[in-house]
Amino acid sequence: IFVGLQFTSASRMAVFIYLSPFVVALGMPFIARGERLAPAQWLGLATAFAGVAWAFGEGFVPTAAAGPRQWLGDTLGVAAAMLWGATTLTIRATSLASAPAEKTLLYQLAVSGVLLALAASLAGERWPSQLGTLAWSSLAFQTVIVTFASYLLWFWLVRHYPATRIAAFTLLTPLAGLIAGVGLLGEPLTLRLAVALAAVVVGIALVSRR
Repeated sequence: IFVGLQFTSASRMAVFIYLSPFVVALGMPFIARGERLAPAQWLGLATAFAGVAWAFGEGFVPTAAAGPRQWLGDTLGVAAAMLWGATTLTIRATSLASAPAEKTLLYQLAVSGVLLALAASLAGERWPSQLGTLAWSSLAFQTVIVTFASYLLWFWLVRHYPATRIAAFTLLTPLAGLIAGVGLLGEPLTLRLAVALAAVVVGIALVSRR
C-alpha cells in the first residue's frame, strides 16, 4: 500500500484495496462450504463496492492522473487487496481459526515488526533524533486504537462469524474516513458521499441477510 501510494492517488488506492472482500468471498467456499454466497449476497457485495468506488470517483478522472507510473501503484493496490484477503483466508483455514484472538494478533505483530524493521534498515531509514507531541500521540493512537483494539476485535470476529459477511463490513472503512473529514475537518458533505454511503449500507444488508 505505502509503496503503491508513491505512484498512484490515495483515492484510487482506497478503492483497489477494498477488493479484499471479493478475495475472501471467492476463497471461503474452498475452506467452508457453508460460507458460499448466494446471488443476492454477491449483488450486495458488488453494490457496496460500487458505493466506495463512487465516493472516490474523482480520483479516476484524467485530470487526476498521478503520473505515467500510476498503473504500478494501482497494481500494488490490487496486490495488497489480495494479500489482505489471503490473511483472512489463512486464519480460517489453519489452526488459527480456533486460537485466541490475542494470540493471532501477537503472531501478526511479531512477524510484521521484524519484517518492517528489516525493510526500514534496507531502505536506509534512521530513527528520528527528536519526537514531538504530535508524533507520540499519533504513535499512541496507532498502537492502542488501531493495532490493539481494532485488530483484536477483527480477529475475534473472524473466529466467531462467517468471514465472507464480516469482510463486507470493511467497505464501511473508507466511507468512515470521508465522514470523519466532514465532521472533524469541515469538508463538504456532497451528494456523491451520501449516495455512496447508502449503497454501502444496502450492500451490507444484502450480504448479511439470512
